[in-house]
Amino acid sequence: MAKELVRFDWAMKRLLRQKSNFVILEGLISELLKEDVTIQQILDGESNQETNDDKFNRVDILALNSQNELVIIEVQNTKQYDYFHRMLYGASKATAEHLALGKPYSEIKKVYSINIVYFDLGQGEDYVYYGKANFVGIHQGDVLGLSDTQKELFGKEEVYQLFPEYYVVKVNNFNDLAKDTLDEWVYYLKNDEVLKDAKAKGLQQVAEHLKIQRLTDAEKRDYYREIDNTRMAKSVLDTARIDGIAQGIAQGIAEGKAEEKLAVVRNLLAQTDLSLQTIAQVAAVPISFVQKVKDGL
Repeated sequence: MAKELVRFDWAMKRLLRQKSNFVILEGLISELLKEDVTIQQILDGESNQETNDDKFNRVDILALNSQNELVIIEVQNTKQYDYFHRMLYGASKATAEHLALGKPYSEIKKVYSINIVYFDLGQGEDYVYYGKANFVGIHQGDVLGLSDTQKELFGKEEVYQLFPEYYVVKVNNFNDLAKDTLDEWVYYLKNDEVLKDAKAKGLQQVAEHLKIQRLTDAEKRDYYREIDNTRMAKSVLDTARIDGIAQGIAQGIAEGKAEEKLAVVRNLLAQTDLSLQTIAQVAAVPISFVQKVKDGL
């Protein structure tokens, strides 16, 4: 059955940057952070660069919320082994670039890094992971905290709240059984469908505003072209991976046979008086190979 809703990554590029659709992103962020989030504006991010990787593989949005905090939402479609480093780079880059020259470090913006990945990132069976920075005493085992003055100055209660926080949604690990409102969002991210009785924030607007039939003819052509390109890119990567495995197996077999033949030639040279030509025929190798083995004995 044909899908009725556009893919989330395509919507991020074309539709969700519009202020009228901020409520959709606000819903996703709110369900993840477990608090109401309002987006003030969408800032320029790396996905504005016109590269093939941006078009077919990943897309990101950098938003500023009502608390003057930065939220990075990134979708990655294909495997990237150094993606953890990419998460760190993105959060660090956003942190550094949004501190005005000459301003004190206390004005560094809080960053939330939300990563939606469609491949098996790392090792783990869950489908939503959360990471934060804690400083734990090596000897006492206590968690480093903020002083009362720092709490008042920074408007935070815990040290980790000053540092980037990370969320990883491993979409393909989800079993399609929605047990809460966050699961309802993950269901949409995986299936491009909204559950009939979904109550998660933003999903009602997804069902209303992200329908393929609402797209203009030009947008539909662009959407289906990108879907085909994404599918083709994935197919090329899968084919290359399969070919690489096949080549590795073939190479292993060839190397195994070479070792066997080397052993046969060595044994014949050491234990018989057969001519080099006869040994080459028995071992099914060039006579030059037999000569090299003999010279090495």
